[in-house]
Amino acid sequence: MPAFTKRSILPPYPVQQAMKNLPSLLILGAIALASPVLAGPGGEQGQARKEFRAGNVRSLREIEGRVLPMMAEAQYLGPEYDPVALAYRLKFIRNGRVIFVDVDARSGEIIRQTR
Repeated sequence: MPAFTKRSILPPYPVQQAMKNLPSLLILGAIALASPVLAGPGGEQGQARKEFRAGNVRSLREIEGRVLPMMAEAQYLGPEYDPVALAYRLKFIRNGRVIFVDVDARSGEIIRQTR
């Protein structure tokens, strides 16, 4: 018979592997918590669509139709929607500088423009 050797019931591998993966898991957890788009169904776009159907805000196409002609010399990067402020932020770039145009989603009026 072989001599009795002192050995753990569970091999050390799972614990060691978990410790190696801990930093990656913490980073993934932080990203998941910091990502509001993943928090709700549809995210900002779904919220904007819901408000539009309820008649509370204007459509993005209508907002863009008002603002894009005024910013013809800049390249349009895209919109963001803030469901709390009921506002769109249209992003542009001109001469290497980003320009934000904030628009009231209810009235379509420009709230502010940063240069």
